[in-house]
Amino acid sequence: MRSDHRPLAVFDVDGTLADSGHRQHFLEGRRRDWDGFFSAAVDDPPLLEGVRLVLSSAVECEVRYLTGRPERCRRDTVAWLVEQGLPEGRLHMRRNDDRRPARHTKLEVLERLGREREVRMLVDDDELVCDAAELAGFAVFRARWAQTSPALRDAQGREGRT
Repeated sequence: MRSDHRPLAVFDVDGTLADSGHRQHFLEGRRRDWDGFFSAAVDDPPLLEGVRLVLSSAVECEVRYLTGRPERCRRDTVAWLVEQGLPEGRLHMRRNDDRRPARHTKLEVLERLGREREVRMLVDDDELVCDAAELAGFAVFRARWAQTSPALRDAQGREGRT
């Protein structure tokens, strides 16, 4: 895939484009089942608000996907994006062994992208990621159309898994 010179529109996946609500139960309790959580992602229904936004953004911007999912989920994630008819775009994922909170890993990627190109906007549901991106000077669109369990919010904020 060739990169172009349009500004970038960067989209999160879980909670922004993909409805992970049906699999959040894997994160409840003392022992979180991360393998189960990520394996079930192939069955995520799309979030129509996010889909509409990514499709409209693709008119003026090059779309990139930035997820807290680990690299081992790449094949399933790419297949899901294609199945939903979403615009082609480079997918940025965390290393399998990276357990830092998403607000750190995603901000690193955004800053790298911002040195190369204009980042027109980040669309994400994680409030901590959004806060960090805004503090760093990025335009943020907060995806508030999905239900997030307390267990998932805790995992996003403290465990560095999604």
